[in-house]
Amino acid sequence: MSDSTQGARLPTRSASLSSADPGAARTFPQLIRAAAAAFGDEVAIVLRQDAAPDEALSFAELDRKSAVLARGLIARGVGKGTRIGFIHGNGPSFALALAAISRIGAIAIPMSTLIKSNELVRVLRQSDVSGLLVQRQFRGQDYVARLCEALPELGRDTRSDIRIAAAPYLRWIVSSGESLPSTFRDEAFLTEAADSVSEDLLLEVEAEVHPSDQMIEIYTSGSMALPKGVKHDHGPVLARSHYIRSMLSPARRTEITAALPMFWVGGLMLYLLPDWEAGAVTVCTEQTLSNSRVAMGSVLAEDDIKLLASANPYWGLGMTETLGPYSYGDVLRAPGFPLCAPLDHIADGFEVRVWDGEKEASVGETGEIQVRGYAVTAGLHKVERAEFFEPDGFYRTGDVGLVEARRIHFVGRNGDVIKTASANVSPAEVEMEMQQLEGVHSAYVVGVPDKERGQLLVAAVVPREGTEPDFAQIEAKLRQRLSSYKVPRAYVAIAREEVPLLHSNKVARRQLEALVATRLGSRR
Repeated sequence: MSDSTQGARLPTRSASLSSADPGAARTFPQLIRAAAAAFGDEVAIVLRQDAAPDEALSFAELDRKSAVLARGLIARGVGKGTRIGFIHGNGPSFALALAAISRIGAIAIPMSTLIKSNELVRVLRQSDVSGLLVQRQFRGQDYVARLCEALPELGRDTRSDIRIAAAPYLRWIVSSGESLPSTFRDEAFLTEAADSVSEDLLLEVEAEVHPSDQMIEIYTSGSMALPKGVKHDHGPVLARSHYIRSMLSPARRTEITAALPMFWVGGLMLYLLPDWEAGAVTVCTEQTLSNSRVAMGSVLAEDDIKLLASANPYWGLGMTETLGPYSYGDVLRAPGFPLCAPLDHIADGFEVRVWDGEKEASVGETGEIQVRGYAVTAGLHKVERAEFFEPDGFYRTGDVGLVEARRIHFVGRNGDVIKTASANVSPAEVEMEMQQLEGVHSAYVVGVPDKERGQLLVAAVVPREGTEPDFAQIEAKLRQRLSSYKVPRAYVAIAREEVPLLHSNKVARRQLEALVATRLGSRR
């Protein structure tokens, strides 16, 4: 090596972060710096609480404060691909945690504020997080106490380093407030360490975050499945944010209430990120949507559908694996189908087909809806790709669709099919017929274990206000409309508020089955 090359530095690439157009960002560090440059001291996100002053951060503050946390993470050994979890409700602290983790190439793993102790243990172990950022309290819940309940060693140990068999990769937890157990670190663990990492080094770290790097892993569950970690890279996340922004058109400085939790894909992709790049104000409250009147995939009464009539666009199907809705319809719901706009239009970058197991379904046929595209998840954490993907790259959604000319109707979930006396029954078909009967506000058909039939077909009925359900009359009407094996063998009346929901506002079918089985047992 010649003397002239000794000590020479490779050229830096931090200039790649200097674009002031958030709509051109392809990685999260590009987005946060561009938004700060474009919108500066304008309010980006605010948390409004009844009993406390508003908490708000500007775009410039989001950049500056998350940079401090990011430098602290780097100082504590966090780098590209390091898995960092966080438990924060909708609000400025959620945005800060997401930004600090994502801008340095670490993998952000948001966890639900609704999560219970046993679920928390499973997610901490499944996700392999090495560090955890925890909001001390949200909606009256103390998450330090919940973690100690989930992992009792956290409350007993006196050492500051964490070595717990139930969460073997977990090494530190950062939270705030008084009386933290010795196994927890306060925020100074990161903010004081930040001084050892320069802004120039942070810029170079951010410059090495690429669209193909994993950005986030969202833990979700369906009505019949255990939680799973859904992986998404920076490029697809930003591409979907740009597309959804173009559909929803959030205006700069306009206040938009985030009606869904940001730790799941709905709040993240329909509110936080499109608002961030548009310069809109994301308004957070401690309450988010959870209502059986608008439970997705349910068969709703016409008066309840009117609650949603002002929606624009009429989103169709979407899922965590597709970073939100991948379709939308010209109507809210076609007559006779569960709550879901028909798949009249497919979002940019996606291909959709209805697959009968061997070929694409023809008009009038049903099959599984499958989707392929740039924004479809790169995979599920610790799950072989072949379990959810076809060899040609289509993702098996588990949704069943009916082909009608150029549109597709959602008719139910694969896992919802009930096998009774060797016959298969689609709950959605029975629910649609029941929905049309006088006195029935909504109905949910489930299968409960039965020694003779395998599963007993049971209908949980929410009566219309001020009426008493006449189950004998309901059954007589159904026998006129359905094959005998599709007619429920038992009926249970429930109140609307008793309908169990998942945090994603889908009906929790397993919980509903347990509720119905208990009610039937008490009557025998």
